[in-house]
Amino acid sequence: MSGQSGRRARADDALDGDAVRVTERRLVYRGFFDFEVVKLQHRRFDQSTSEVVTREILHIPDAAAVLPYDPVSDVVVLIEQLRAGALHHAEGPWLIEAVAGLVEAGEAPEATALREIVEETGVEAVCLERIGVYIASPGAVTERTTVFIARIDSRRAGGVHGLAAETEDIKSHVLPRETAFAWLEEGRIVAANAVVALRWLQVHGPSLRRRWLADDAREA
Repeated sequence: MSGQSGRRARADDALDGDAVRVTERRLVYRGFFDFEVVKLQHRRFDQSTSEVVTREILHIPDAAAVLPYDPVSDVVVLIEQLRAGALHHAEGPWLIEAVAGLVEAGEAPEATALREIVEETGVEAVCLERIGVYIASPGAVTERTTVFIARIDSRRAGGVHGLAAETEDIKSHVLPRETAFAWLEEGRIVAANAVVALRWLQVHGPSLRRRWLADDAREA
């Protein structure tokens, strides 16, 4: 889309009591994601005002990421798919990731996580717990990701999944928890959503597993 479709910001287009003042913004492309060029001034740490700086912003909706985990067999499910943004990365474009997807309008991140598990792995979550939030590339990208861990029954996990309408081709990897950690240390896993979720599981996995298995014992 032509830059003429953008708009100039109002003089009072500011955030946080003039801590940041946008002097101009221009939408240069509208597609699945929007790309915007912004000129702004901000309050410096010495309380002076910066000069006008230009920044490019890729607008991506918020996302949810989820690590499916089976405490009975002590395995996780990771997915692998081609990522165009990694075409020229040393690791190559097929990345091993956590399940993830964009949060749709009016949808809670929890609902996104539950939907994406089914679409990308073919299994359903028994329960879901929130891990936290991360922003992968705040210098230029708006996307904010809420991360979850989901309890699953992994006996039917595996295979290739994804929505045909979205041309998805997603392979599931069913891995012992320690194998997933080894892949992480070997540099085989570099996608942020998987790194964040697996690092959390390294710290909290033993207590989480005990708690979930204790819940099973109480319900038996």
